[in-house]
Amino acid sequence: MLLTISCTRPDDAAWAASDLGYLLHKNPARIQTFEQSYGMAHVMYPEATDERCTAALLLEVDPVRLVRGKQRGTPDFSLAQYVNDRPYAASSLLSVSIAKVFGSALHGRCGQRAELAVTALPLRIELPAVACKGGPETAERLFAPLGWTVTATPLPLDPAFPEWGESHYVRLELEGELRLSDALTHLYVLLPVLDGNKHYWLDEAEIDKLLRFGEGWLVGHPERAWITRRYLSRRQSLVRVALARLAEVDDLEPEDLGAVEENLDDATESENAVASEGSEAAGALAAGGATQPSGVAAGPSEVAAGTSAADPANVADDDPRPPSLAVIRRASVVRALHQVGARRVLDLGCGEGALLRQLVAEREFTEIVGVDVAMRSLHIAKRRLARLPEWQARRVSLRQGALTYSDASLRGYDAAVLMEVIEHVDASRLGALERAVFGSAAPGSVIVTTPNSEYNVLYETLPAGKFRHSDHRFEWSRAQFTAWAEGVGEEYGYEVRFEPIGTVDGNLGAPTQMAIFRKSTTTSDAKGAA
Repeated sequence: MLLTISCTRPDDAAWAASDLGYLLHKNPARIQTFEQSYGMAHVMYPEATDERCTAALLLEVDPVRLVRGKQRGTPDFSLAQYVNDRPYAASSLLSVSIAKVFGSALHGRCGQRAELAVTALPLRIELPAVACKGGPETAERLFAPLGWTVTATPLPLDPAFPEWGESHYVRLELEGELRLSDALTHLYVLLPVLDGNKHYWLDEAEIDKLLRFGEGWLVGHPERAWITRRYLSRRQSLVRVALARLAEVDDLEPEDLGAVEENLDDATESENAVASEGSEAAGALAAGGATQPSGVAAGPSEVAAGTSAADPANVADDDPRPPSLAVIRRASVVRALHQVGARRVLDLGCGEGALLRQLVAEREFTEIVGVDVAMRSLHIAKRRLARLPEWQARRVSLRQGALTYSDASLRGYDAAVLMEVIEHVDASRLGALERAVFGSAAPGSVIVTTPNSEYNVLYETLPAGKFRHSDHRFEWSRAQFTAWAEGVGEEYGYEVRFEPIGTVDGNLGAPTQMAIFRKSTTTSDAKGAA
């Protein structure tokens, strides 16, 4: 099997394309060979000039060495162990070879060209044969969100007999400006995901590999749950642990993240269930809308057993696990709605309906309206609400709409909730959201929750300076959130108070901060409809 990595020097660059050899720690002037447990890996440079450089990794796989040690009579012993695509199609064998041959580059280390190791380079990666049973669309879904321009060309079963149709292999070409280390980590993780058939035994160490090499991009990938399941060969005990660790940073329910497999009609449907919640919403947000992730998940550092924000009624007495931050957050919002006496409630940026399902369980809320910009999220919310008893479902309605535009039909409600929404809106559009919600809709109360950026340092898997979600436009400290909320309250005639949600750190505060706005009874000059 073959992998080529090409770099073309921009006209204004101060470095030479042949410096790729420094980054890969392999001399372009000679061919180098490295023994692998299953064959031999060769590194060579078909071209190496100042303007363009191409490094090739050629992996020769010995099928006999692959099955050495396996005993006759085991399920793995068959003729297919000797006659298969392992020597030709990119798979976990190539990932292991990348880690061994290009280990320093994979980890972003380069003493002689340290500044180049952290520079985004114009790269082109070519793989002549990659197993991709989902077709070119699957390759696009995996690599495009990472900044790659993807060309996946299906390969025929036999060029001499085109009537036989296409195989499940593609020629994969990736182009983009990325750090070399990022490019290699993408390949290291995603090639086994596409292939779906790792050549070695999996244990819990594989979770650490996934999270280590997926750091900085996996948690925000729209297909992260599917990637996790495929990388861990659908070993559910490992998948649940991996998704729970991802959820320490990414605000999603374990079930929404995919920690609990849904019952699918057949294996094909499971294989093709690549779509993940949030991808459409993220795209729509970029156009000026807002959405809420469908629930928020947290790891052990975020849960707050016994905290005043959690409603004990929401946690079973015999459940040994403390409630997640998602559960605590929703319980806090529901409690705040009760405190302000709300009966008719807007869930603005309702996502896939995590809060809606909790609101509808409370008889005090006589009318509940969920609004979101993403139709896909609304379809999922509708399916989930369809499972409710009729007496509950009839109190809920769903609408599509962007929260940065005024909607007269949203006026007159007792309360509106913006749960983990504002951080998904561009800062330049916040003013429009404020006018639409506080000025035009003008409910009696508004409840806003958002991450506390000060708390992020407590997340072990969140790189310094990174947001909790790739779609967050900003994350505020407590002082920043307070200044914003008080300014909005003064502008539109609301009194505001603040509550922490989750375990409170003495210096850093709680993981989530909540502002509860109530129409001021002493201010008469609140702005009307915008």
